[in-house]
Amino acid sequence: MFWKTIVISACGAVVFSSLPQSSPIAGNSQQTYTSDVHFSVKRSSIDVAPDGDLSKTYWKNANFVEFDQDAWGKSHYLEVSTRVKSLWTDSYIYFGFLGRYDSLNTYDGEDPAPERWQLWNRDVVEVFLNPQPDRVQHYYEFEVAPNNQWIDLEIDKTKAPFNSASWNSGFEHATRIDAKNHIWTTEMRIPLSSINVSALHAGIEWRANFFRAAGQGTDDRRKFLAWSIIPGGTTFHVPARFGILEIVN
Repeated sequence: MFWKTIVISACGAVVFSSLPQSSPIAGNSQQTYTSDVHFSVKRSSIDVAPDGDLSKTYWKNANFVEFDQDAWGKSHYLEVSTRVKSLWTDSYIYFGFLGRYDSLNTYDGEDPAPERWQLWNRDVVEVFLNPQPDRVQHYYEFEVAPNNQWIDLEIDKTKAPFNSASWNSGFEHATRIDAKNHIWTTEMRIPLSSINVSALHAGIEWRANFFRAAGQGTDDRRKFLAWSIIPGGTTFHVPARFGILEIVN
């Protein structure tokens, strides 16, 4: 395959002066999870720096989930089917995305180093991650675009605004574009310390969801995919629909 590799970018802190507003949601005790989709994440004995290559030996034995349904569970889009792999170590949790595409929609000509607000208005893959599932309304969001632009957010839906771009995880990421086969890949490496996890071991269950935005034009023409669907939803931010992320050896 003929790959175009996008340079690895480590995160830097950026504070945005204007964020979209949202009404606070009642306390976490009133929220329960309604999705039972399940993903087992295996342990890796080594850490590696992301380079966007999901074919390397590191990922050989990783479990994966695959989805092509839209986020609301109404349609399937085989042409943008998406696979997600994950591994964990004592210091990091890793996610690898492999997505088919028919065209790419990015913010062309921009420096991928600084955080990019409203990255979701172009092609992206997204991890919504809740390592403290008893706090249903509090979680973290990680997005990467095909050109390696990025954003990370701390989400607290009991607050307004609910998304804090001033938070900085220091996650690392890299992408590759295989133009011949119309596939793009992403690797993310997220420090456990940045998401308030001091130790990880088999048997722990987190909550998470995976998303993909793809396509040209306005939102009514773009495709929005989810691993755990949100029936009747209008936003990705429905944490009660997060699936189960089980940590295993």
